[in-house]
Amino acid sequence: MTSELNERRWAVLSEYGREESGLSYEDASRLVARLRAERVSGLCVITDAAASHLPEAKRPAGKSPPGNSTAASAAPKPRRSRKKAS
Repeated sequence: MTSELNERRWAVLSEYGREESGLSYEDASRLVARLRAERVSGLCVITDAAASHLPEAKRPAGKSPPGNSTAASAAPKPRRSRKKAS
């Protein structure tokens, strides 16, 4: 008798939808760890049966992890006012 955890019946969900399905629980756990390192939110492991009702993951184009935004770094910094001579 094999454990359900070893069967390829697990899926990973994220804030974007169904990331992958047909995984062993160990593989799903590894995928969660990788996605967490990429700063993806809303991660959970569910059965393939439940995941079949959800859309595949669609990530926005050009999404980068928080703090690494090129738009924020390209914006000019505010100027500091000079002290007035007294």
